[in-house]
Amino acid sequence: MKAVIQPLKRNEVRLIAGLSLASMVIFINLYLVQGMLPLISSSFEITMSHATLLLSATSFTMAFSLLIFAVMSDRVGRKKPILVSLILLCVTDVFAYFITDFNQLLSLRLVQGVLLASVPAMAMAYFKDELAGHSLLKAGAIYIAANSLGGIAGRLLGGVMAQYLDWQQSMLLLTGITLMGTALAYYLLPASHFCKPENISKNRFFRRTDFNGFCLHLGDAKMRLIYLVGGIAFMVMVNQFSYIQLHLMQAPFNLGRFEVTLIFLCYLSGTYASYHSAKWVANRGLNGVFKGATLLMFAGSLLTVQDTLLSIYVGFLLSAFGFFLLHSSCNAWVANRAEHHRAKATSLYLCSYYLGAAIGGPYLLPFWHQWGWSGVVLASLLALTLMSFVIVKVLHAKPDAKPLVAA
Repeated sequence: MKAVIQPLKRNEVRLIAGLSLASMVIFINLYLVQGMLPLISSSFEITMSHATLLLSATSFTMAFSLLIFAVMSDRVGRKKPILVSLILLCVTDVFAYFITDFNQLLSLRLVQGVLLASVPAMAMAYFKDELAGHSLLKAGAIYIAANSLGGIAGRLLGGVMAQYLDWQQSMLLLTGITLMGTALAYYLLPASHFCKPENISKNRFFRRTDFNGFCLHLGDAKMRLIYLVGGIAFMVMVNQFSYIQLHLMQAPFNLGRFEVTLIFLCYLSGTYASYHSAKWVANRGLNGVFKGATLLMFAGSLLTVQDTLLSIYVGFLLSAFGFFLLHSSCNAWVANRAEHHRAKATSLYLCSYYLGAAIGGPYLLPFWHQWGWSGVVLASLLALTLMSFVIVKVLHAKPDAKPLVAA
């Protein structure tokens, strides 16, 4: 019997809309530089390979800052840290307008990585506090879809900036977008009614007991496996998109700087998959969704080996669909399984997720140097095979907690 999904209430809609808009602001700021690499290279007189340090550095500080925001979230609540970090992000975008040295820009991006961690660290815990059952699944699906749209918008906007604007004009536009998104999030986000912040010590904001939540979830074998699934999946996905750009700029394709960023439109299939993931999990179960998503990532990677524009675009559409279906299901699974310290549970998942992305570049690089795009596909298939074994272990482990979807 299929599950009946109830419509969302007004306050639930405001919460989902507010966090989704905040998420889009975060991911536009995170991924903008990936489309701006030619402009950054010319503006700061550095090589393109040197410019890629900006995304790596931001992702690295973001990964570990997720853990800090998780502690802060349980201590002071969800809404306030999100809004404060968004306001400070606006300020750093203004500072970027005046930067003339690449090392200064790299330092600023390290700071921005800390601020960008706020929404991803708290969003699913915020949802879990205020929503339940299918409303939680639907919220998670919409939120992940917003992540996808923010990633697409950031990369394409960066490509447009690199083509038509200078550095100062680009930063003015980015500041305006960030400010508008922050204002909308401030208006839409409701107070957290069910989250009860812990008492703050007069002497110490962080205590030794703050690490109990992390130890609790890291001691859960199933949690560790799901963290590993998310890290491997993103390691493959995000770095495939980086290397395919290099491939498409070479012969016989010879795509231009903006043309090559159009490959990120393939993320739209992931947006669709994220939005509908709650319904598919409810109707087909987590087992079927995990297996189907993994097969799509395998099929998409293999299809690109044909090395035509059509096969590459179709392959990335399939891979993005499978990846975001897998990611949105993992995200909701973690939030649902965590009975206590929910923000810490989701932040550990996302820390693994972004560390996977950081590791993926160096992992794929020797395969790229040795065999080009075919080598990248080979390395991706090896990683996906490992991920498949982990998923099998998760799905066939002895049940020891409530299911993702209530009966």
